Amino acid sequence: MDKIMTIIIVFSAVFFIYNKIKTWRTPEGLLKRIYQTKANISIGFFLVAISINLLISPRSTVDVVVGIVFLILGTANIILGYKAYKHYIPQMDNN
Repeated sequence: MDKIMTIIIVFSAVFFIYNKIKTWRTPEGLLKRIYQTKANISIGFFLVAISINLLISPRSTVDVVVGIVFLILGTANIILGYKAYKHYIPQMDNN
């Protein structure tokens, strides 16, 4: 399980960096917001994977507290990023 979480952490970090660079390079507009929402979803998966990794094998109470906070923040990023993505995609079809 530890190796799977490490792979998810690395892939989500790479996708976050990729989408963040695409966000910086894209001029203002709808496509820039879509890349930003993809970056938010990626950072959400990153935080959730780290939190699960901390909660599976906690070493102290701090690990549990940090894991719970990361889980809440990551889940919020995923949900809100997905809602924003679903909002922007139909607008992309109209352009």
